[in-house]
Amino acid sequence: MTKAEYLQRGESLDYTNATEDTIPDGAVVTIGSRIGVTGCPIPPGKTGSLHVVGVFEIAKSGTAAVEMGQTLYFDGTGVTDTAGNVVAGYAAAPADAAAETVLVQLNG
Repeated sequence: MTKAEYLQRGESLDYTNATEDTIPDGAVVTIGSRIGVTGCPIPPGKTGSLHVVGVFEIAKSGTAAVEMGQTLYFDGTGVTDTAGNVVAGYAAAPADAAAETVLVQLNG
């Protein structure tokens, strides 16, 4: 039997900024095949919090209407319904085609 030790709830994770610029609070960050949202500004080389659970209002880069529960993807500028990008989560509320933002339940 494999043993596991509980460490934390996992709603936010420690994230070290490997870039040369400060990552601002509320920035969408790609982590592997998922995204997280920074919970504080993270200076270069420093570690801060990255939310990976919760509902966030994120810019909508896609032009199609979004249905509640629809899988959404992050394309580097916002969320879209176009598969092939990084999975962001799913729509926590519908958004019409002209909407500039959409509520996204992060995938965790």
